[in-house]
Amino acid sequence: MPHDAPPGGPGKLAPLEARAITSRITRLSVLTACFLVAIKLAAWLMSGSVAMLASLADSALDLAASLITFFAVRYAASPADAEHRFGHGKAEALAGLFQAVLVTFSAALLLREAWLRFLDPQPVSAGGVALGVMVISTLATVALVRAQARAVARTGSIAVAGDRAHYLEDLGANIAVMAAIALAVAGFEAADPLIAGGVALWLVWTALTIGRKAIENLMDRELPEADRAQILALAQADPRVQGVTRLRSRASGPFVHIQMHMTLDPALSLSDTHAILTDAENRIAAQWPAAAVIIHPEPAGIGAAHGQTLFAPPEDDHEAPPDSGGRG
Repeated sequence: MPHDAPPGGPGKLAPLEARAITSRITRLSVLTACFLVAIKLAAWLMSGSVAMLASLADSALDLAASLITFFAVRYAASPADAEHRFGHGKAEALAGLFQAVLVTFSAALLLREAWLRFLDPQPVSAGGVALGVMVISTLATVALVRAQARAVARTGSIAVAGDRAHYLEDLGANIAVMAAIALAVAGFEAADPLIAGGVALWLVWTALTIGRKAIENLMDRELPEADRAQILALAQADPRVQGVTRLRSRASGPFVHIQMHMTLDPALSLSDTHAILTDAENRIAAQWPAAAVIIHPEPAGIGAAHGQTLFAPPEDDHEAPPDSGGRG
């Protein structure tokens, strides 16, 4: 998960509750996109504005992305099965990556259209109708973005965050299109293709942002440092825990996976050791209800090195004392 994820984040909400939230917001996103496409299509047919065409293409792209997100969040939240024992959470990141590809393709087409219209400027008709449509579109988009922000803050959904990025970009595009239409009606016809080109470049930036976040999730990037510190504190809250090493974490859609080695007194019985590990897992699960936690016990002073060292970063080769709060 990206390190700039909002408070809440993946794994911090019960799976069924997270799925209910993301299902509602993606349904609202699809309905809003359908409405925007319909009114912008009518406005473009009446005005012939290439800037309006840019906004229409953007909204059509939003609709495609919203549909992808609608199905992706449901699939990502589905339980693990025999073929996917770690669950299906990566579907959210795949949806985000596909969104980035769609945005890039749309931006390329818009840049071409803007350049052709710049070479051959044409007047914009029905400017008043087009402006009215953009005002309505802006208001609808603001309402949706606010609802998406609340959903992302609670679930940390990368797919919904990617979908929200589309609509945030759409807000800026709407303002740009209104300026382009107003200037074109006033006689500055070159403003129409110039601003359309600017919208297309903004689309490229949006695609890069969404793609980077999706790739980070697919590449199992660590959770943010604040989350790692909290996990360490929860794991080491028991005074019998002498240290934690090899802490690894990753987000997978609405779920997180956490692994660590825990240093304990070698004189403890197997039953006592199991109880300590279970208590630590429960403390972490209380903060991350959708987390899968695996803790390996290490006897203090006599635990021989083992496991694949390729997955042990250099800074994790030492024990972290319970009061360190640093990386394990």
